Amino acid sequence: MNKDIIEEVTAYIEGTRDLFIDVSDSIWDFAETRFEEVESADLLCKTLEQEGFAVEKSVAGLATGFVGSFGNGSPVIAVLGEFDALASLSQQAGTAAFDPVVPGANGHGCGHNLLGAGSLAAAFAVKNYLQQHGLSGTVRYYGCPAEESGSGKAYMARAGLFQDVDVAFCWHPATMNVVMHMSSLANLHVHFKFAGRSAHAAAAPHLGRSALDAVELMNVGVNYLREHMISDARIHYAVTNTGGFAPNVVQAEAEVNYLVRAPKSAQVAELFERVLDVARGAALMTGTKMSYHYEGGASNLIPNAALEGKMHEFLSELELPVYTEDEMAFAQEIFAMIPEEDKTSASRQSGKKVHDMLSARPLAGFVAPLMDTMRVMPASTDVGDVSWNVPTAQCGTATWAYATPIHAWQTVAQGKSSYAHKGMLLAGKAMACTAIAALLDPALIEQAKAELAERLEGESYVCPFPDDVLPPKLSFSSKAAAAASEQTPVKV
Repeated sequence: MNKDIIEEVTAYIEGTRDLFIDVSDSIWDFAETRFEEVESADLLCKTLEQEGFAVEKSVAGLATGFVGSFGNGSPVIAVLGEFDALASLSQQAGTAAFDPVVPGANGHGCGHNLLGAGSLAAAFAVKNYLQQHGLSGTVRYYGCPAEESGSGKAYMARAGLFQDVDVAFCWHPATMNVVMHMSSLANLHVHFKFAGRSAHAAAAPHLGRSALDAVELMNVGVNYLREHMISDARIHYAVTNTGGFAPNVVQAEAEVNYLVRAPKSAQVAELFERVLDVARGAALMTGTKMSYHYEGGASNLIPNAALEGKMHEFLSELELPVYTEDEMAFAQEIFAMIPEEDKTSASRQSGKKVHDMLSARPLAGFVAPLMDTMRVMPASTDVGDVSWNVPTAQCGTATWAYATPIHAWQTVAQGKSSYAHKGMLLAGKAMACTAIAALLDPALIEQAKAELAERLEGESYVCPFPDDVLPPKLSFSSKAAAAASEQTPVKV
């Protein structure tokens, strides 16, 4: 059965490959960040509608969130798509030297242009299979904004958009072909604001109350807190407002962003309360007022060995990309520009044998073994919020040269490469094949659901942030872009 599914899916995706490549490259060009992915979402929605999907927009209060559905009845298959970029990572495509398109502008440093288009390929291939074989079942493409910061999927999960889904699939661009059997760090992203009183710093310092002092004291307090938290937890911060540039004025306002991570959502919630106490203490010490609001949050990922095993089976049987000498030459140029520290880190993860092989030819032409023990990856993803509600499986495929660091210009530079496109289409095939296998085998779905229930150990999903936290509204510039997109035809 696997062979027949693989042949049909491969024929469909390869026959439609130009569509998915065009979508991916267009989203790379748009390079829109969290919650403002107007053109990217519009392109994906139009492409889904042209393929016969019914599209519901602005779901869960997300201006750029949407769900495209095809088919009817059970089982319901979800394919997750992302399309947000990162700030300050602008970079020319196809060059192995740092060269921003626009200095300081956005760039796809995590490959979500590929992710969204690869998931689209999977959804379209499942839709085609349903049609060709006259099967009942529903395939949905979830357009998920703000994965990098803001956690669009958490809003979707909180709104119950996955309650009737049977299984879900996703993928991520990578330097290896691998099925992910791992958890992730849960997190909370919170913005703190301190309000004080300005005064002349020399003539009347006693009348001032420095908000900047409060931010600094909070940061010092949190740094001391690090000694007294679990070793797998992480706390990061960025000062976003220092209150001005005049040293002879006591700063009346200052702001700081915090990201709190730990392996479990409950651990994050507990650690955040301690961070909050530090912030309260900083305000008390400086005579300022502290307020905060949630920017987002993500739950830890719940792996599913039943679905992952089937996905690994298909990934191992699919024909892997064959790379041209030009592709390999560009990958070698990129590899030469990767810092040695990143290469050393990659070597520790891959092992010396693989490291030596990929250092010479840095595009992975093999499938990594399926992990038999779960690891916690030192990163966060709002796919975790989906995985608490429905059995979820993910793969990674080689879209970047070996050892490429994510969230870096080298990642952006490879985002339109022909080998990145090949990896993207491979991911689409692996997800589609696994989804079709689930459609045809109710026992696989039941096994996956039973495993999820066992892993949750009686716990149920709780959104990381409170119910009264709403997604941000589109800015004026984004509204203008949205209006323009309604008037300008988009070629797909």
